[in-house]
Amino acid sequence: MAVVVLNTLGWVLDARSLIDQGYSRCIRFRNNNQKSHIKCLFKRQCFQNVKSHYSTSATVDGGNTDMLQKTDKPSKKRKRKHSELNQGEVDSQAFHEKIRSVVLEGTKSLVDSARSLGYLNGATDTVKEPLPSQECSLAALSEMAKELPLVDDDEHEECVQILVAEDGCTSHVDLFSRVTENWVDWATVVTLMGEEYVIPPHTAFLLSDFTRIQPLVHYGRRFDLIVMDPPWENKSVKRSRRYSSLPSSQLKRLPIPLLASMNCLVVTWVTNRPSHLRFVRDELYPHWGVEVVAEWFWVKVTTSGQFVFPLDSHHKKPYEVLVLGRYRSAADDTTSSSEMSEVPVEDQRLIVSVPSALHSQKPSLSEVLKPYIGAEAKCLELFARSLQPGWTSWGNEVLKFQHTSYFTLTPTDDGTNVPKDEAADDCTDKPTLIPVLSSPGESSRHGHCPTTVD
Repeated sequence: MAVVVLNTLGWVLDARSLIDQGYSRCIRFRNNNQKSHIKCLFKRQCFQNVKSHYSTSATVDGGNTDMLQKTDKPSKKRKRKHSELNQGEVDSQAFHEKIRSVVLEGTKSLVDSARSLGYLNGATDTVKEPLPSQECSLAALSEMAKELPLVDDDEHEECVQILVAEDGCTSHVDLFSRVTENWVDWATVVTLMGEEYVIPPHTAFLLSDFTRIQPLVHYGRRFDLIVMDPPWENKSVKRSRRYSSLPSSQLKRLPIPLLASMNCLVVTWVTNRPSHLRFVRDELYPHWGVEVVAEWFWVKVTTSGQFVFPLDSHHKKPYEVLVLGRYRSAADDTTSSSEMSEVPVEDQRLIVSVPSALHSQKPSLSEVLKPYIGAEAKCLELFARSLQPGWTSWGNEVLKFQHTSYFTLTPTDDGTNVPKDEAADDCTDKPTLIPVLSSPGESSRHGHCPTTVD
């Protein structure tokens, strides 16, 4: 059950189930020119966060968790006086005090509801295997692709290519300058640069960095939902070098007005740094013509329902903020699938889930946001590190968590998890994807833009 609890306070999500529901039917293409039917499940050990960063005395007692009462563990170091805090820390503490009761009381209620259904009662079947540690080179490849000339205006019709043809075969694919589509009804495991990736059904993606987003604009779609998780600058990122960050001011260059339909719901993940939150609310959204309508909070808990960090910790908080807004630009006359029936977005709702142990893997918001955008909404994720069924995704690591090392692949010999027509297909070509770093003049040999995409 992907959505475990839904009430007026928010949701409790099973983040792993949200991923798995897109891979109930999957076909794997191998090097022996044959295909097999398999079942794909995201590895359980990625969502086995059983330990809270509390002292060992923080336990669950009679359905009331100590984690909802405890504050930060006293530090052995001398605490700085309030007057010694810098302005950012003062602002952060003020924001925390403002929302603390919302997070505390709402989380307790949602966790209690989940426990009554048998969820968040502690993991009993943990997998004792190491986390996947696949080295992602996609960002480096995107950097290499910047050496290619930009696509000319008269070649925009070459902006799209199909991942899998109707007969189940695949040709060479240029990942860096075209949007790649997989519009079949089943997930597909394909080989890319000697590595296997799982591509969900009804999805489209573009692998590029900030300077090569033009193919997404020329894709010709206006989206009813845009979710983004920007690589915010902070000291932790700089020290770890886990990914490249982006100055806040550069986010204004994102072409949101060219991608959003009127009343498009724009959702931005924001770190707990007050300056980032102010920037999104007061500068970024107004720059795009987006009106702020709500702030939500993603609350991270263990498999036992405890906060992963003390609620009042000065170092790390167990929550992150999402800023939600509606695109209102008066200069735009486009329409959306949900414009005539816009649903108000409630403020200060909570999304409670066990976080992934993989860095920067956020829970899918697809189920949570459905009521606010309509069933036929077109959805886009920016700075994506994974793909979602029915969504378009862009980023320089857009396939990162699609690598097969993050999945458990189980053969299904009878082929019952795929359509009968597909099981009967005979694909004779080797379906290996190769990123073609070709010049724009050569791109027509590798794919073309379809006349319609529904």
